[in-house]
Amino acid sequence: MGEGPSKTADHPTPAPTAPGHPAPAAPQVDARGVPPKAYTRWGLAKPLAPPPATPDRTPALKPSGPPVVLDRVKTNDKVVFLTYDDGAEKDPAFVKMVADLKLPITMFLTDSVAGSNYDHFKKLRDAGNGTIQNHTTGHANLRTLSYEAQRKQICDQQDRLEHHFGTRPTLFRPPYGNYNKDTVRAAGTCGVKALVLWRESMQIHNMQYAEGKRLKPGDIVLAHFRGPSELKGSTITEMTTRMLRRIQDQGFTIARLEDYL
Repeated sequence: MGEGPSKTADHPTPAPTAPGHPAPAAPQVDARGVPPKAYTRWGLAKPLAPPPATPDRTPALKPSGPPVVLDRVKTNDKVVFLTYDDGAEKDPAFVKMVADLKLPITMFLTDSVAGSNYDHFKKLRDAGNGTIQNHTTGHANLRTLSYEAQRKQICDQQDRLEHHFGTRPTLFRPPYGNYNKDTVRAAGTCGVKALVLWRESMQIHNMQYAEGKRLKPGDIVLAHFRGPSELKGSTITEMTTRMLRRIQDQGFTIARLEDYL
């Protein structure tokens, strides 16, 4: 008659779990790698859907020639892109929010306001797989400047951002969205591949739309690094929560802009 397997050294009996000390459960995260409690912590009623693993996109950037000008990306994916301008507000809580929610944000920085603490924006970049892009040295209305003056505003900021962050920006946003043919030409000589405008802008509580009252696939959304003095008592994290709610309510999620270019 056969015998059952013996408990030899090759098959040791598992050690019993100590009473009252169950093995710790593995932390639960969603498809974005975010634990559910993080969404609750930042005022969201449900998780942000992950963007498609393979973006549906038509490459917009050209290997040569002048920069393209765009305010949205051609895609059928229900994604939009978060962009933040200037850099005046440097709230550590926003770094925590971006890290907790793994938000892929594109930051267009102006040296005159962001340059006092570029380390803050390094933390933001690393927290959510974001990128650092160009918004001039002094936030001038470029349409009022000569070609050479425009080139200095753009190229000098390219150099400064490359020095501080280790990579040279490929995207540029003209202050106020104002540009002309000299802007495009000057930006191209500085290594810029695209002038990035926007279709929606986030105000304190609501979005302003370029047309209609709804988001469209591939829209670029503008926000600013602003604090309570500009947001009438609200913080940048509260404004961002409201923006994310508007995006979710319309059935969209957020993706990394550079992944679609």
